[in-house]
Amino acid sequence: MAIPVTTPAPAHASQGAAAQNPEFLKAADEVLQQMSVILHLPIKQPLKKSLRSKQEIRAYLIQADKEDKDDAQRYADDKSLEAFGLIPKNFPLDSFMLDVLTEQVAGLYDPKAKEFYIADWIPSDEQRDVMSHELTHALEDQSFDVDPWIKAARPNDDAELARDSVSEGTALAAMLDYSLRDQHLSVREIGDVTALIRPGAIEEMDKDSNLAKAPIVIRDSLLFPYLAGTSFSQQFLKAHTGWEDLHLLFERPPVSTQQIIHPDFYLKNVGPAKVNLPKLKGIVPADWKPLEENVMGEFGVEEILKQFLDPARAAQLAPSWDGDRYALFEDAKTKDTRLVFLLALETTDDAARFFGQYSEALEMKYSSRTQLYRRPNFFQFQTDTGGVFLRCVDLQCITVEGATRQTFDTINRTIGWPPAPGPVEETPSVAQIPNAAVHPAR
Repeated sequence: MAIPVTTPAPAHASQGAAAQNPEFLKAADEVLQQMSVILHLPIKQPLKKSLRSKQEIRAYLIQADKEDKDDAQRYADDKSLEAFGLIPKNFPLDSFMLDVLTEQVAGLYDPKAKEFYIADWIPSDEQRDVMSHELTHALEDQSFDVDPWIKAARPNDDAELARDSVSEGTALAAMLDYSLRDQHLSVREIGDVTALIRPGAIEEMDKDSNLAKAPIVIRDSLLFPYLAGTSFSQQFLKAHTGWEDLHLLFERPPVSTQQIIHPDFYLKNVGPAKVNLPKLKGIVPADWKPLEENVMGEFGVEEILKQFLDPARAAQLAPSWDGDRYALFEDAKTKDTRLVFLLALETTDDAARFFGQYSEALEMKYSSRTQLYRRPNFFQFQTDTGGVFLRCVDLQCITVEGATRQTFDTINRTIGWPPAPGPVEETPSVAQIPNAAVHPAR
């Protein structure tokens, strides 16, 4: 299955091919009417339609990426993935994703121009299914103004991914309803939808030479909104009367990938703990240039664990996530990254398990290390780019990578923790900062 991608598009795209293809226009109009009935959403305004060549799609993706984020944000995103060990250092992420998406895009809906288009190499017998997905985006946009709704979650990447999963998941669920309509079935009446769509999605990815060798996080990030998002949408529809209640999702969006992975959390209105880092300016060295402060989420934490442990262990440990916040810095001279990562776990037993397994992941991440020191709930070692520290207290765990022990101890004090064990560097007197760690939301 080619993966549909919904991204804001420039409004100047050509409609010439569509104008010369009346069968395409007729099919799109028919599918739009059918999806309006399935979704119980009105067609509020005319919709432009077009066919695009591969060259046009590539040009579109380049322009869309420029419009979505500036160079500084893209740089910070790349550095964050690199700092967590999810992509290799200096991995050409932008060009890699451009090549992947050029091949994978089957259709797109542009909320700016209110235009739907489809790749002109898609076989005519497959076009209607792609239309049903993209025209769901169009109908949802006309009723719920989806693109601003997704971006309203920024700068929380985890919350934005959760909203994107609603958009893609409901569109794929609607596409399944469209394909099942002659059998008088819907996603509310079938078993786990993931078992139905996952094998085909993995098979299609493996056929792509780029995706077959892609870092795990890229493959999973592409799949997550569709697989987890569709499963979430199915559970939402089963818990309600069906598409008539779709508006409730846009009125009360999920706040984390945790709620997408575990729909019961969303249905019961259970959110993650609120995790705040202290103000680190003046606490960390002056040559640490701040790049980003954000949230990894349950999805992101599972990706880190999967990268350095095995998928089964990652899947068992990640659900103990209850909130996080990270801050990424860059050394002004060396350009090495410095990472502060604070997490909340569900129980003290979960924190103990996390400590044991995350310390193992850190050892896998840094194959060259010296001066390893381990005590209960505290672990540190040295690398070529600085010290690496992991500590857990009660329900909280913190990692600091690329720092001195003095910097770690200063951060440790600012979150209100007692001194860590082990060899301690002499530190200057620092005023105590009020506890800014975890404030449970449940």
